[in-house]
Amino acid sequence: MSLRDDLANVLARDARYSIHAYVFVFEAIEFARKQKRVDSAGKSRNKSKIDRHVTAKELCEGASQLALAQYGLLALGVLAQWGIRTTSDIGNVVYNLIDSGDLEANPSDSRSEFDELFDFDEVLKRSFVVTMDEVA
Repeated sequence: MSLRDDLANVLARDARYSIHAYVFVFEAIEFARKQKRVDSAGKSRNKSKIDRHVTAKELCEGASQLALAQYGLLALGVLAQWGIRTTSDIGNVVYNLIDSGDLEANPSDSRSEFDELFDFDEVLKRSFVVTMDEVA
């Protein structure tokens, strides 16, 4: 069975997000987990079970970094085409996957943790803004 088949029920319940959004969120979770396992000096940390959980903030930050790495200037448009325009959209996708049994939440996790964490538009565009200080 493929990921497409596994997500058919999720897509049927909430058509706001394309299958690409769900695949991207799975990729962003793995990306955020890898980021979490590496400390600021670039050394690997202990890979305990606790490290596998990522917070809403870690996931959304990882998603923005991954989108920039994969799509560059087109990141905002690509995510929007899939239905992801805000950190709340990431939360909706995650909780759709939790409801379907494809992801698990910790008891302390909440859907509202994803709401208005930061402005995707600002974060994704900021990486490509050149200031006069950088030119000089």
